[in-house]
Amino acid sequence: MTKTKIANIPYGPYVTVLAGACVNEKPNYAAIGAYGVVSQKPVLYISLKNSHHTTAGVIENGFFSVNIPSSDEIDKTDYCGTVTGNKVDKSNIFQSFYDEAGKAPMIKECPVNYLCKVIQTIPIFDFTMFLGEIVAAYANESCLNNGRPDAAKVKPTILMDSGYFDINNRVGSIFKTCSGNK
Repeated sequence: MTKTKIANIPYGPYVTVLAGACVNEKPNYAAIGAYGVVSQKPVLYISLKNSHHTTAGVIENGFFSVNIPSSDEIDKTDYCGTVTGNKVDKSNIFQSFYDEAGKAPMIKECPVNYLCKVIQTIPIFDFTMFLGEIVAAYANESCLNNGRPDAAKVKPTILMDSGYFDINNRVGSIFKTCSGNK
């Protein structure tokens, strides 16, 4: 197999999520790929451009949500990534709900939702990375298998370079694939 050197930019793949925050008492959502797990503790991160409307809401309230949309919601998800809440009211694109643990909207249509309390903020160039402790988690019952979200039922959207993709098949098991167990 021949390798070709390519540009030093992140191409993906990334799970596409909708980061949510209240801004001026209204729910606002931004589609992002800069999200992930920080450790084995219940902590997630999101990274938002400083100029994003959602960023102001996270700073204002100290909470954010991570909402995992199914690939069925790609048009609304992409819309939230292409228009700014600074100019367009995005509060009615999805049905929002809240948990009493913190002030950040979550999306009813998304199969999985996390409410996070900001525990650390890290400035990086013209972005801010927010580390958030998960204080509440929700999942649609239809997407659960033995009480845990099932990726095939959640149907997350993967962002890579300039396209969105879904998932279809399990190809291995975590920490078991190399040992020959699938």
